[in-house]
Amino acid sequence: MGELNAALVEEAAKKSGLLWLDLPGLPQPRAAWHLWHDGAAYVLTGGEGEQPLPGLPDAERVTVILRSKDKGGRLLSFVATCAQVEPGGDTWNTVAPLLAKDRLNASGHEGQLERWADESYIIELTPHEAAGEAAGEGGYATVRPVPTPATTAGTPPRLRGAKGRKVDR
Repeated sequence: MGELNAALVEEAAKKSGLLWLDLPGLPQPRAAWHLWHDGAAYVLTGGEGEQPLPGLPDAERVTVILRSKDKGGRLLSFVATCAQVEPGGDTWNTVAPLLAKDRLNASGHEGQLERWADESYIIELTPHEAAGEAAGEGGYATVRPVPTPATTAGTPPRLRGAKGRKVDR
């Protein structure tokens, strides 16, 4: 394992709102939105409508993959220690409102923090050591999306009147 470049980790994490987590028991890394604050990434999981990251609340360590904002490919990987942020604590009171502010597509912002305290977990991911793979290695760029029941209901819609327009000829 190589030495962790803390400045590079912080810069990459601040510039990208998305990271990939190699969670225990899953065949491929999962994308997760996060907040970088005071040297750690904070990830929300669990509860209705929130990002599913199975195994994260119980994990002691996970591999975190940060992507390049410019190219979208793997920039660096590191092993992070995981800790649950307790609702009502100092860290919760600082981080939860910042996460709520960044949670753009929440179903309802009223009572969101209380709902998170009851149903969800905020996990602190503190960089611990560099991961064994160098940047650009591995199958991160070729990972297939997680299977989902969301599909197109039928044939795509057709444009009406598109053949009769002179501009299109």
